[in-house]
Amino acid sequence: MSHHEIHRSHRVGWLRAAVLGANDGIVSTASLIIGVAAASTTSANIFLAGSAGLVAGAMSMAAGEYVSVSSQSDTENADIALEKISLENDIEFEKDELAKIYQDRGLDPSLALQVAEQLMAHDALGAHARDEIGISESGNARPVQAAFSSSVTFTIGAALPLIVAWLTPYNYLMPAVAISSLLFLALLGGVAAHAGGASRMIGALRVTFWGALAMGLTAVVGHLFGVAA
Repeated sequence: MSHHEIHRSHRVGWLRAAVLGANDGIVSTASLIIGVAAASTTSANIFLAGSAGLVAGAMSMAAGEYVSVSSQSDTENADIALEKISLENDIEFEKDELAKIYQDRGLDPSLALQVAEQLMAHDALGAHARDEIGISESGNARPVQAAFSSSVTFTIGAALPLIVAWLTPYNYLMPAVAISSLLFLALLGGVAAHAGGASRMIGALRVTFWGALAMGLTAVVGHLFGVAA
């Protein structure tokens, strides 16, 4: 019987950025709408605040992801450059260092040295980047991919409560936005967990909990600083 394993770790980079963007888009925009609505302002002001939050949030997510992941990429590149110099200057030390890593993982010394020699003969820098530094091809930083994923999914996520607010009469706006946004978050959590191979129920519950907390707190702030009775 053949056995085929489907691994999902190669999705970590874009999946993390996409889930973060969509979650932040739903939570921040829904919370903003609810907070402004709790202050008893007009429908036009609520929609304006939500739209401004969408644009500002999408740009902020793109810039934030690009800068943070670029910093990670810079660190990885600096470590790889340092490792390349070490390999050029003292390859025997690097070979022993790699063999020691394999010994610590359970190989006997002679086999560990043999593995290190063969891997270094094939791709010395790749072997050290992966097993000494912990940088793998599937998990290395991709700033543009992260920025694009976060920005697009934030926009989609933010648009959902904004559309609900636009279509709902003012008297029902707050409960409609709150309930629909919690449903959106539960769906997002379940889909993201499924894509990552985790429990859909746990994924849905954790994002829903934090989303409800954020919306509840902003509603309280809106009531406290309301512009009308």
